[in-house]
Formats: sequence, C-alpha cells, structure tokens
Amino acid sequence: MPCEPCDNGGVSDHPELDGYEPMPERPLRSRHLQTIMRVVVVIALVALVLPGIIVTATTANATAVRACGAYTQAFAPDAIGYSVRFEFVGPEGPGWNCYTVDFGGRESLLRSLGLIPGGAVLPSGELENS
Repeated sequence: MPCEPCDNGGVSDHPELDGYEPMPERPLRSRHLQTIMRVVVVIALVALVLPGIIVTATTANATAVRACGAYTQAFAPDAIGYSVRFEFVGPEGPGWNCYTVDFGGRESLLRSLGLIPGGAVLPSGELENS
C-alpha cells in the first residue's frame, strides 16, 4: 500500500503496518467491570470521609455538653438540668443550642453555641443581678 503524503517515492515509512486493518472500536473494559469499579470507588470514598465526619460530630457534641454545663452552672444555678441539641433551624441558624431545664420540665434557651462549639467563655468575678 503506497503512502500518499510521503515524499519518499510512495514507499511507506512503516512497512510493518502495511495491510493493517484497525479493529472496530470498543471499550477497554466491559460494562460489568466498569460498574464494579464505580462501586468500589464509591465505597472507598465513603470509607475515607465517614470517619472524619463521625469524629467531628462526636467532638462537637462533647464540647457542646461541657460548654452548656459551664454556662448553666454560671448563669442558671437554680436549673435542675440542661440539654444540648444540634438544630438545623434554630434561633441563630443551624448549630448547637444549650437549654436549661426548670423544675417543671420546661426548657428555656440559655445560649446558642454555634455551628462549631468552643469552650465556655465565662466572665471573671461575681455575677450581678440586674
């Protein structure tokens, strides 16, 4: 088979390819193998991300409980308990909220702790009633 654009007198530069007929195009991997690979990749991504989410949520919950306990002791010493909840729709948007529990079981919002709660910031010295 002569080489049309060749300028070497119609002789092919690659004689080993003379008579080569390319095969019809098909995917390198079967549909079944592609599906298996996609499932494995999704499972691997979940396995990488899920532990981080669990550790972050556990740490935020523990921090919120400690901060709420400190705020309850400082600002509502007559309360019989406190409750901490993560709320998507709260008074200040999504985040952790600290509630005090009164003797009758009524809950009152003491403080919003935010999306990522930090340690309690208490005033130094005696608190004054105003």
